[in-house]
Amino acid sequence: MGQKLEDRILSEIDTTIANNIVLKQSFTVNVPIDSVWNAYTTKKGWESWATSIAEVDFKINGRIRTNYNKKGEIGDKNTITLYVVNYIPKKQITLQAKLTKNFPEFMKKDEKDLFNIIHFKEINTSKTEVISYGIGYKNSKKYNSLLKFFIQGNVTSCGNLINYLETGKTSVKY
Repeated sequence: MGQKLEDRILSEIDTTIANNIVLKQSFTVNVPIDSVWNAYTTKKGWESWATSIAEVDFKINGRIRTNYNKKGEIGDKNTITLYVVNYIPKKQITLQAKLTKNFPEFMKKDEKDLFNIIHFKEINTSKTEVISYGIGYKNSKKYNSLLKFFIQGNVTSCGNLINYLETGKTSVKY
């Protein structure tokens, strides 16, 4: 019997000198790096594992806009915007979310400090490691509690990504 997808995703929490929290989540997927890169940088990719609807303008200072509601549309109140701060092709992407009303107030004041850095490493021609770093979280009771929710949501998303990449089947489970 195969390993469960969620067991393939490692989640770690660390602190920085500035007493911030870093959420590191990593996994290995059995596909070439090009496939993983396309899943993160194209509309088809995002809609196959991450969200029901996506609009992708992948470039430095570009943006990825998504909506989990398949009956919704990009630009409505449920749209999530991720800014592409920078990237190194097939190596790294830095994203910064525009926080919506659904995020807690205490996070909104820290919005400028919150980033997701995704690192891609080709292990061989048919295996890729993905490491995601959520940075800028404050080391507080509120953030520690919120991270439990983020970890579970990210594990689900990473599982969707692994499933999509390794089977070719769209796996949005929202």
